Amino acid sequence: KFVDSPFATGERLYRTGDLARWMPDGNVDFIGRIDNQVKIRGYRIETGEVEAKLLSVGGVKEAVVVVREDQEGQKALCAYYTAEEGLTAADLKRAIASELPGYMIPSYFVELERLPLTPNGKIDRKALPAPEGGAGGREYVAPRTELEAKLAAIWQDVLVREKAVGVTDNFFDLGGHSLRATTLVSKMHKELGVEFPLRDVFRYSTVEEMAAAMERLEIGSFTAIPVAESSEYYPLSSAQKRLYILNQLEGAELSYNIPGAMLLEGELDRQRFEEAFRGLVARHETLRTGFEM
Repeated sequence: KFVDSPFATGERLYRTGDLARWMPDGNVDFIGRIDNQVKIRGYRIETGEVEAKLLSVGGVKEAVVVVREDQEGQKALCAYYTAEEGLTAADLKRAIASELPGYMIPSYFVELERLPLTPNGKIDRKALPAPEGGAGGREYVAPRTELEAKLAAIWQDVLVREKAVGVTDNFFDLGGHSLRATTLVSKMHKELGVEFPLRDVFRYSTVEEMAAAMERLEIGSFTAIPVAESSEYYPLSSAQKRLYILNQLEGAELSYNIPGAMLLEGELDRQRFEEAFRGLVARHETLRTGFEM
């Protein structure tokens, strides 16, 4: 509790990374940290939660998760770790895939002999090396079966690669992430008629593993979502009813709001900018949909 100002003129101030507010009664109310929550592809992620899961895997000594931008400028989680001999990145992914949702699985895993430290003994996040692109020097192994060949072609399309995909290449080492994994599942369903679970993309992340797992699944035909007949209004789905109920609960009306801000530099043609949004709304009916009482 501070009666007078806690700051002395001419003295040094330190940025701790803690988020707090100074209350009217002089107390400092600690809220949390400002550097451990990130937003990637619309999801809010606590990197500390991912680090805790990595550290719970047998053989992992140290782990830290940071956010980096990939070649396309998209934010992605990158995990750095030290581990006992014999533990591979693929083993680590499989271990946490059953514990975390897909969007919290790091896109890159980098094993280090030791994590860089600051003079104060804390992990020096700025000194962590950028993850190497590609398959990490893995030798190319051509598809051996028709299914592997089809999968490799789908992977190449989803990953937007010029080079052919080998059956031992890892989807996430080639730049795959949860959003591309979702696209991959949809494309496999449409072209191969296989309903492959999204979670299994993280478990079987090479073409040969995925082909073997796919052969154990029942083959089903692709079914597109039918277009509903035009109407002034439509009955709510069960998911929409759930959102309506949540909205009616006190304090829950903003539960599904995910705000975001973007800084635009340079001259802006406001009319064209607005027209782009109106074109987007005109194209997608869901953006023109609302609940009416």
